Amino acid sequence: MSQNLVERCSTPVDGQSEAIIDVNSRKSTIDLETIFHAQYERISRVIAGVIRDRARAEELAVEVFLKWSRTPKAHGDNAEGWLYRTAVRRALNELRREARRSRYEALFGFDLFRTRRRPPTPEDHQASKEEQDRVRLVLSSIRPHQAELLLLRNDGLSYTELAAALELNPASIGMLLSRAEKAFRREYIKRYGQ
Repeated sequence: MSQNLVERCSTPVDGQSEAIIDVNSRKSTIDLETIFHAQYERISRVIAGVIRDRARAEELAVEVFLKWSRTPKAHGDNAEGWLYRTAVRRALNELRREARRSRYEALFGFDLFRTRRRPPTPEDHQASKEEQDRVRLVLSSIRPHQAELLLLRNDGLSYTELAAALELNPASIGMLLSRAEKAFRREYIKRYGQ
């Protein structure tokens, strides 16, 4: 997976500097700008898929890249996996933050959180939105590593890519994914019924 990252970064982006790759030592020095241009859209999409707020997802994606630039151990062979894992964690933390904020606003009678969202359109759109909110709430309440696994799988990552991104044994991904799905289903049924 990191070879793909290096290959994508080795081509100049908008005339910017190229990544310097030392093939013999398998170490690569990749500047933040190159990685950012190569991966920003995808990381931003992963976050937006979780929190459903494109503008906030873009802000969180920038935070992920800044954290990556300050974490030298993340610059190795698994940089792409590190970026995905951190993006999903940031998105889940944002969900939890929003859930806490909603609880506090409801407790004190404020409805500030709802004013940030656009008003509902047709009924089917509203029903879809309610279901998405339920899914997000359930994801924020199950174990973080299970939520990460479900979100990355939903984003289209293969078992091998999941193993690399989450630093897991590829042979155990199927079992872990099954457990995560069961935990999600159990929590969903507990909260909302069948």
